[in-house]
Amino acid sequence: MKTESLYDVIVSPVITEKSTLASEHNQVVFRVARKANKTEIKEAVEKLFDVKVKAVNTLVRKGKIKGFRGKMGRQSDVKRAIVTLEEGHSVDVTTGL
Repeated sequence: MKTESLYDVIVSPVITEKSTLASEHNQVVFRVARKANKTEIKEAVEKLFDVKVKAVNTLVRKGKIKGFRGKMGRQSDVKRAIVTLEEGHSVDVTTGL
């Protein structure tokens, strides 16, 4: 896979309280492209961050219907990947790519 397409797979890191707690268990959470599969995510994380990936779990959060100033709108669906790293490897998501 080309380097440009690796950046298309990983959209951004997820920095929340729950993802910070997951980092204690050697896990990192990323927003990924909706069409990305687990093998593409694994390859992208290994090449971009130079780490060894143990497992990848994915989930799709369906968009909510929200109201704003009397107008109804819909948030878009978001796909997340929870990447478990091998022992001794870590990713610092605050520095960026």
